[in-house]
Amino acid sequence: MLKEIFENKALKPSEKTKAILALVADKKINVNELLNFAKAGKDPMKATCIEAIEFATQKDAGLLDANGFDFIAGSLADKAPRIKWESAKVIANTCHLFATKLHKAITGLLTNSEHEGTVVRWSAATALGRIVVLKTKHQAELIKTIEALMEREEKNSIKKIYAEGLKKAKK
Repeated sequence: MLKEIFENKALKPSEKTKAILALVADKKINVNELLNFAKAGKDPMKATCIEAIEFATQKDAGLLDANGFDFIAGSLADKAPRIKWESAKVIANTCHLFATKLHKAITGLLTNSEHEGTVVRWSAATALGRIVVLKTKHQAELIKTIEALMEREEKNSIKKIYAEGLKKAKK
């Protein structure tokens, strides 16, 4: 099913994402099957699969298990910017379920917070803003780190994301 979607040249990338999302929603495939398929694919295919997971986890974060979270956290280090930002969005959607498994994700997000691409930094900021709110062992250090990131960040839209996360974390 997935192979046919990606081989269909008539489908635009956004249509491929929607088709994959429909398979997940209809329980014809699960997120782990999608991740296994993504692992074997080239960057555009992997990014599209992760994007579908991002949309699916917006509705139901529980679709992603701990192994899937580890894979997504590892994908933050991929070379392709789209994989970086789609992975960060999945982490933003699911981090509350994996509060004890955040170290790898935080490390990748902090690296991506310095990326030249605005969308990569924006997505990393979104995920870090969600993580800093969680009462984890990382919170105190993450607050200091995010404050430093805000000082260096040039885009006000990204600074605002960090500020919102810090405001909620300090309540």
